[in-house]
Amino acid sequence: MAKPLKVDEVWLARITELLDDMEFGSLHIVVHEGQIVQMERTERKRFENSAANARYSGETGSRRTDSRSAGQR
Repeated sequence: MAKPLKVDEVWLARITELLDDMEFGSLHIVVHEGQIVQMERTERKRFENSAANARYSGETGSRRTDSRSAGQR
């Protein structure tokens, strides 16, 4: 039978702290024998597509200088 999860104020504060400033992402909580033993935070950053970013995506017609565009394999 599974043990009931024990979450005290300390863990609630830790979870709140990790979620507080997250805009996009996930929080993975690992439980072992009814106790939280680990938390993993994965955060995503989203950026607006603007003219400043266009040169990196190839929209301005500039040549790429990495090995793929130089014909090297």
